[in-house]
Amino acid sequence: MAGLDEKRPFIAVGIAVLTVSDTRTPETDKSGDTLAARITEAGHRLVDRAIVPDDRDKITAQVKTWTERDDVDVVITSGGTGFTGRDVTPEALEPLFEKRMDGFSAVFHRISYEKIGTATIQSRATAGVANATFIFALPGSPGACRDAWDGILKGQLDYRSTPCNFVEIMPRLDEHLKRGATK
Repeated sequence: MAGLDEKRPFIAVGIAVLTVSDTRTPETDKSGDTLAARITEAGHRLVDRAIVPDDRDKITAQVKTWTERDDVDVVITSGGTGFTGRDVTPEALEPLFEKRMDGFSAVFHRISYEKIGTATIQSRATAGVANATFIFALPGSPGACRDAWDGILKGQLDYRSTPCNFVEIMPRLDEHLKRGATK
C-alpha cells in the first residue's frame, strides 16, 4: 500500500520554478506563488524562480541552464501548455527530455478530470528527465498547480513515500554517463 514510511528520513530536494507568461509579473504570478509556497511548506529548497515570455527559445534556455546546476534536482514550469498559438512550453521542453514520463500526464489528467471535467483535455501537461533533472510542465492556473503538486509531486518528491519515489532514484539518473557503463 502507498503511504509514508516515517522510519525513513525526509530528504529536501532543490526545485526551480518557471512561470511562462507574456503578462504575469512577480506581483501577479499566483501560480508561481502557489508552487513556491507548497515547495517550501513540504520542506524542499526553492533554489530559483523566474518568469519568461511564451517564447520557445527563452523557455528552453532557462530550463537548460537550471538542469546544468548542481543545486537543482527538479524544474517545474507553469503555463504555455494549451493549444493557442503562443502556447509552446511542450515544444520547448520535450526536445530536452532524455526520457519522457508519459505517466505524469495520464495521472495529471485523471486528477484534473475530477475537478474540471473534460476541460482537462485542453492541457498538454508533460514531464521528463533531462541532464539528471526531473522536469514537469504544468498548466498556468493556480488550480492546476495545486492539483499537480498535491496529487502527484508532493508524494513523489518525498523520500519517505512508498512503494517508490523520485528521490530514491535521483542518484541513478545519470548512471549511463559513469565510467564503465555500457552504451
